[in-house]
Amino acid sequence: MSAKRSVLVVEDNTDNRTLMMDLFTSLGYDVFEAPDGEQGVRLAFEKKPTLILMDLSLPEKDGWQATRELKADPETAQIPIIALTAHAMRGDRERALEAGCDDYLAKPINLMELLDTIKKYIEV
Repeated sequence: MSAKRSVLVVEDNTDNRTLMMDLFTSLGYDVFEAPDGEQGVRLAFEKKPTLILMDLSLPEKDGWQATRELKADPETAQIPIIALTAHAMRGDRERALEAGCDDYLAKPINLMELLDTIKKYIEV
């Protein structure tokens, strides 16, 4: 199990992943990264992070399926998952929440909005 304060960033875009990694590292969190949903699910079970930031459009296994799997398992069901996605069409927020995401932010991400959202789930 990882340190008490940790974040898993599941994002296929290297720049977005680096931005999130830098942000949470600067806040004192252990940060783990996965470029696809398959690795994201594996790392979530292995590391048990405090929070997961999940892109929904991912290779290998999309974020919708990865979220459903994590929320269906008692080992990981309690971990908050925030969808960070370019899916900003009508109904996408509801679809993300139905898949098990605890919250939803459309890209491009506003860092202040991200921090405000994260504060609902973990201490920043």
